[in-house]
Amino acid sequence: MEIIRPEVTTPQEADLAEGKLINSFLETCTGQYPDPDKWLDEEIRRNVLLTTVDAAVAWARQRSIFPLIFGTACCAFEMIAASGPRFDLSRFGMDIIRFSPRQADVMLITGTITWKMATAARMIYDQMPEPKWVIAVGACAISGGTFRESYSVVPGVNHIMPVDVYVPGCPPRPEAMIHGINRLHAKIVKGTIDNPNLALK
Repeated sequence: MEIIRPEVTTPQEADLAEGKLINSFLETCTGQYPDPDKWLDEEIRRNVLLTTVDAAVAWARQRSIFPLIFGTACCAFEMIAASGPRFDLSRFGMDIIRFSPRQADVMLITGTITWKMATAARMIYDQMPEPKWVIAVGACAISGGTFRESYSVVPGVNHIMPVDVYVPGCPPRPEAMIHGINRLHAKIVKGTIDNPNLALK
């Protein structure tokens, strides 16, 4: 708004003109200008993350799993291939393969388990700290496979320990193992601090 000052000669006329100018200006000021503070709300929404403790712990758990490979047959070679540079298990947070059960989070049973080997497998599982998970890789680990009818073969790892994810195949390709790991991640995310081993839905 351009303010035009009138020509005045005496101080009284100047005061009168100024009063009229102020009154006319007051008549135009009927509302408020909006404050430009939308940027502040957008900045808060962009930089504040609201979550639960369970979600944060589950996110950290799923991306920092230390595997222990319990390989007894040919499926172990496919697991080794999956951890190589072509399939790169490191991108799933599983780059450090542990050979001590006390430092492992997930046990990968790859191959035929005999009853003689079952006691060692169960002892290793019992030595793993909670929370812990088991992935049965291949037909032999899942159901005994080709050797199921043998008196010395365990007809499935779930006879000696709880299994969280099954990866079928004889042997399963590395892509199938990666899919099984993704299923385990989905299971971990659904868990809570009190019950990290919730079943897949």
